[in-house]
Amino acid sequence: MSVPKSSESIKVAVRCRPLSKKEIAAGNQRIVEMYGKRGVIEIRNPKAGHTESPKTFTFDKVYDWNSKQVQLYDDIFRSLVESALEGYNGTIFAYGQTGTGKTFTMEGVRGDQELQGTIPRSFDHIFNHITESQNQQFLVRASYLEIYQEEIRDLLSKDQSKRLELKERPDTGVYVKDLSSFVTKSIKEIDHVMSVGHKNRSVGATNMNEHSSRSHAIFIITIECSQIGPDGENHIRVGKLNLVDLAGSERQGKTGATGERLKEATKINLSLSALGNVISALVDGKSSHIPYRDSKLTRLLQDSLGGNAKTVMVTNIGPADYNFDETITTLRYANRAKNIKNKPHINEDPKDALLRQFQEEISRLKNALENKGKIPGKKRSKRRKKGDQHEFGSEDEDEDDDEDEDEEEGQDTDQTIEQEKQKIEEEKQALIANETMLAEEKERVLAEIEVRATELSKQKKERDSLAAKIKVMESKLLGDMTIQEKTAEQEKMLEERKKKIEESKAAEVEMQKKIEAKSEVAKEKQKNVLELKQEVSSKVKEYKMLSSKLESINKEIQQAKDDYIEQRQKMEMEMEELNKCLKMKATIIENFIPVSDKEKINKRIQWNEAENIWKLMPYTDIEEIKVPRPVSAHGSRTPITLYARNASVNGNPRFRAENIVNIELDMPARTTRDYEGPTVAPRVQAALDAALQEEEDLTIDAGEITKNNAKSKSNKAKT
Repeated sequence: MSVPKSSESIKVAVRCRPLSKKEIAAGNQRIVEMYGKRGVIEIRNPKAGHTESPKTFTFDKVYDWNSKQVQLYDDIFRSLVESALEGYNGTIFAYGQTGTGKTFTMEGVRGDQELQGTIPRSFDHIFNHITESQNQQFLVRASYLEIYQEEIRDLLSKDQSKRLELKERPDTGVYVKDLSSFVTKSIKEIDHVMSVGHKNRSVGATNMNEHSSRSHAIFIITIECSQIGPDGENHIRVGKLNLVDLAGSERQGKTGATGERLKEATKINLSLSALGNVISALVDGKSSHIPYRDSKLTRLLQDSLGGNAKTVMVTNIGPADYNFDETITTLRYANRAKNIKNKPHINEDPKDALLRQFQEEISRLKNALENKGKIPGKKRSKRRKKGDQHEFGSEDEDEDDDEDEDEEEGQDTDQTIEQEKQKIEEEKQALIANETMLAEEKERVLAEIEVRATELSKQKKERDSLAAKIKVMESKLLGDMTIQEKTAEQEKMLEERKKKIEESKAAEVEMQKKIEAKSEVAKEKQKNVLELKQEVSSKVKEYKMLSSKLESINKEIQQAKDDYIEQRQKMEMEMEELNKCLKMKATIIENFIPVSDKEKINKRIQWNEAENIWKLMPYTDIEEIKVPRPVSAHGSRTPITLYARNASVNGNPRFRAENIVNIELDMPARTTRDYEGPTVAPRVQAALDAALQEEEDLTIDAGEITKNNAKSKSNKAKT
């Protein structure tokens, strides 16, 4: 039975390690900027300089070189482990270039509470949850395998040379045949399982990492939970948590791998390439075939990529400029992976649940123990005893003995067995002391008593063996702890919390010292602030000067705008006048010029680009509009046009009785000018005007005439 759930995307987080001592010594620069609140990463191409804008990527979570292990676990891993406890399949896998901190993220530093990785923190989380649970039973199993050069090895097996095979079943999917699995009851036990497997893992040194993982490692935790449901029946949920530490992608030129290391790197890159192809096919949506079978890694992670699992991918990158190509490739790889859709559901009541097998086996052993508790031969012995008593006693006593026998048949305790042993011994002693019985009868009864004693001791051994088996199997089932055990566990947790509080106090004291040390730095910064204030005041003056220039430029711009508006208004008025003139001429043409003439004009008129005017072409140059020769019309002496005929009918005398074509003559160039009379002097003109006056209006001044005559004589004398 499964509880369906809608699809959800794979969560992708990116973590960047700090620059290593080797990179700092080599003078490498950091080219990665991370913005945790927005989940954004910016990476700059060192070869492009500052002209090219940085590449930007967005993910669910982003952690820089100052991030803590506990922060990473609480943000993205805790909810996934909770889902595994509820019955979902979950996968956490770390991917990235070699030497970027994948193993540190997954395993951390052993023995250091602050630096321990995701796997040991998940151990604490799982068993603390089981301790606090009520009315539930848990069974926790652990397995550890690695894929080395495309071969699967069981890291918990005694024979490390044995290679395992992948199998597939319709109900459970892909699994590893003969993979060992250990039931663990505490954090200490499961941590021991991990330590044993870690010692067998393939590790080697390269130029980029002294402890480089040469294989893909998968630590599998199977959590089975039994609980009584609302229907009163026992239901089992099985969650599987895959903790995957992938080997890093490598470039032979940087790692310096040769020989066996080069062969390992080739296999690692091939499996990672197959993983990339699977991710691309899942994201593409157009591919009908997903190449899970190209690699054993992708087959094992088939449910985690597009199947029944909740998946978190941690992408580890390096910040140095010489790793730009590997870092940008890794980020693009992770950016594609976040688009994969999984369909997780709770695995409820599976057929192969080991917890159910344990419960059924415990129930069978308890029934067997209960059956062993019933003492065979007890009734027969009592009857024999009653037979003996019958010789000396009464029937009423026999009935009482039968009732006692029925009550004692159901007892199933060690005390009852001890009491039965005592009774057998007493019967034996009483039989020996009885002198009335025949010797043969006495020997026969004694033999029967000895057989009963032997069977009773054998039964006790079998009971003890069954009880021990039940105790061992029940010890593997976690949950339903007693109050004392829970109290002890809580006291231990309280002590650990007290230690953490003390450590935090010590850290607080250390932080106070750092604050005091930084106060001196703050004083120096205050001096720098004063200098900056002076610089700011000079910048303010410069700003005011520039603002005044800006204001004058704005005024000029406004003036230019006003001039433009004025010119535009004038042009609009001119256009309006031209439109009026155009409409008037169009009206004249429509009403006073015949249609045929308009067509002739349209054919004759042409635009002259050079003179920028319209010109009428002569008729002789235009073949299309040459006037055809008129033909004779019926009833007319001479050829006549249709237009002239219609005009003569309407009473126009011009077109009556003859055919006259109205053709404008081409006027010759003018060779004359208008007549202009001779020019007359003003004095002569005045005299003429006076002579032409009527006599009544004529007034003569003799004095003036005398003066004028005298002047004329003197002028003549001088000449």
